[in-house]
Amino acid sequence: MMSSSSVPKVIGVGSPVVDRLARVPEDFVASINGAKGGMELVDHPTLAGLIGRVGADVLRAPGGSAANTTYALAKMGLPTAFLGQLGDDEDGRYYLEAFTAAGGDCARFRKTTDRNTACCLSLVTPDSERTMRTDLGAALLLNPGDIRPEDFAGCTHAHVEGYLLFNRPLTEAVLEAARRAGCTISLDLGSFEVVGAAADVLPALLDEYVDAVFANEDEARAYLGEDNPEAALAALGERCGTVAVKLGARGALLRRAGETARVDAVPADPVTDTTGAGDCWAAGFLYGWLHGWPLDACGRLGSVLGAETVRHLGALPPEPSWERIRTQLQK
Repeated sequence: MMSSSSVPKVIGVGSPVVDRLARVPEDFVASINGAKGGMELVDHPTLAGLIGRVGADVLRAPGGSAANTTYALAKMGLPTAFLGQLGDDEDGRYYLEAFTAAGGDCARFRKTTDRNTACCLSLVTPDSERTMRTDLGAALLLNPGDIRPEDFAGCTHAHVEGYLLFNRPLTEAVLEAARRAGCTISLDLGSFEVVGAAADVLPALLDEYVDAVFANEDEARAYLGEDNPEAALAALGERCGTVAVKLGARGALLRRAGETARVDAVPADPVTDTTGAGDCWAAGFLYGWLHGWPLDACGRLGSVLGAETVRHLGALPPEPSWERIRTQLQK
């Protein structure tokens, strides 16, 4: 962990995704395959068909789990970069413009003409829950053999999204290169589907590479095999020095080096959309963690960012929210 006198540079690693966000009725989600509230991978024609069924009222925004966290850290003033692959298309250009505008370093993005930029359709039901269907497109073509420690040069911390675990060789290459470059590493487990699919390898990866791990209730349940967030916190704490189990409106459970804490959620009214709330929560926590803050203070800043995110449609708070967040940082 960085000392409070240093300025960490964070590199996010994962799939840069252009989000398409739409409000839909419950019966729309019930009519498609897969569990409500989860994320499933689909091919490009399937995703295009779903977007067509939704209709014209679809919002576009930059997204991707680790990218959202990295973007939020950039908005809080930390130097950031991102390692991921975009298509050489209009969505890819839109993504680079948005990341640059946030203050991020785009030099480590890769491009390909072989596939479209990744896209995620986030279906938001009246209860504010989001159900995601994702075409990873160009992001799938990031080659494990192309990942080198030099990609992490100048960075002190790497934040990796759990969705990379769908490509195990790539995940292992990223974690090994980041560690060899001297970075501390955090991993957001991403979804309960990821945890289930990677159950056989995840404990060993946490043991060997990961300094801080983030899980929501569903992911914690999938990891532990039962609905017991406190036990999941302890089980993950046997693998990683720092653990956060996010409980939504009930706050979060935290553990670091044997110390435990519980932080309350910051009330949000209205709750409009939960897309990206966990990613931004992780950004708030990491900001404090990288600066050596007390454990509960890290969690409180995470809760501030999470609350600002759920008030709005989309994975990232709008500019007026960032002004309030930066005011909290100054305090």
